[in-house]
Amino acid sequence: MFKQICTLACILSLVGCSTGRQDSVSHSAILETYIAIAQAAYEDSLISARVLEDAIDAFLAEPNQTTLTYARNAWVAARVPYLQTEAFRFGNPVVDEWEGRVNSWPLDEGLIDYTAAFYGQESDNNYFYTANIIANELIDIGGISVDAAQITPQLLAETLHLIDGVESNVATGYHAIEFLLWGQDLNGTNPGAGNRPASDYSLSDCSNRNCDRRRDYLKAVTGLLVSDLEEMVYNWQPGGAAYVDLMQKGSEGGLATILTGMGSLAYGELAGERIRLGLLLNDPEEEHDCFSDNTHNSHYYDALGIKNVYMGSYERINGNLVQGPSLARLMELEAPDLAAVMLARIESTELAMDALLVEAAKGNTFDVLIASNNVAGEEVVSRVVDSLMEETRTIEDIIRALNLQNVSISGSESLGDL
Repeated sequence: MFKQICTLACILSLVGCSTGRQDSVSHSAILETYIAIAQAAYEDSLISARVLEDAIDAFLAEPNQTTLTYARNAWVAARVPYLQTEAFRFGNPVVDEWEGRVNSWPLDEGLIDYTAAFYGQESDNNYFYTANIIANELIDIGGISVDAAQITPQLLAETLHLIDGVESNVATGYHAIEFLLWGQDLNGTNPGAGNRPASDYSLSDCSNRNCDRRRDYLKAVTGLLVSDLEEMVYNWQPGGAAYVDLMQKGSEGGLATILTGMGSLAYGELAGERIRLGLLLNDPEEEHDCFSDNTHNSHYYDALGIKNVYMGSYERINGNLVQGPSLARLMELEAPDLAAVMLARIESTELAMDALLVEAAKGNTFDVLIASNNVAGEEVVSRVVDSLMEETRTIEDIIRALNLQNVSISGSESLGDL
């Protein structure tokens, strides 16, 4: 669960005022904390991805249910730090342009591998809907030829990913790995995740054919995730692209970037595209981690990432705390009433997200909650959406209180105006 919302005394401790009351917080100091958290969270994401890579190597060396479960658990664990970085996406173009390589969704899984009959054989919007690169060494569709004889990171990243300009042609990143580990979730809005057999990767007892190429794909896509995260870790170091871009904005522009990221993730992305849209359509294909049924955790850690940025505090995977001067402290000093409202909004979101976790522990994962006529499930999910929207309204109030310019919070067609 989230840590309890800080009291004033806790906020003071976050800025390290051990020698007395701190009466000011500079905007540049807040920006330094923001960068330090970004550096730590992306480093943790890389560390976790390397653990995932090791787990997948162990699985491929001896494919069985035990090693498959180990690899799946490593994937779930790798999501924890990464999802907390998503508050750095919006407002930082270096991150936003890169993000599609590692976290694009939803994906048309027929591009990658075999699918169940109900998946369908064609799509009006995607010629590569059932290309099945694992089963086909040469693809010629719609005038586009793909030589896939060798499945390499370069093939996935430079040729297949978003091929033909279709956003659902996702060939790389966490969700491609997720599909390869779990397979399709064939349960609809009933309980249960994907159940791909370990024998899909066996060279001696292969199920569903093409096990050698499936192994090549899983190995290549995991290595690519690691290299992409290495790039982003570098981007946040002094002299890196994300670091330089942010510093060039100055302290005021930096605050605008921080609040853009918080608001856009809370409102348009999380409340809208990742939660409300699935509820409106009653469609499990719209859930974020749809193969593994890990979506409740995805939403939880996205919300925690917003809190981290605002409070200026991030707990690393080794238990160490990265903390410093924060927006929370600045607002406590400059607009204490508004600061109290923001803490209450964060707490409301925390409680709503906790309810998602409680339901998931009972087997009512996100896809179950959004089922048609599931009144109780709709109430749980709607409470999350409502709390995120209220949090975003307060973020907008903070933007106005600080008189910041050039802040544009992303919306969603599935939501009304704030």
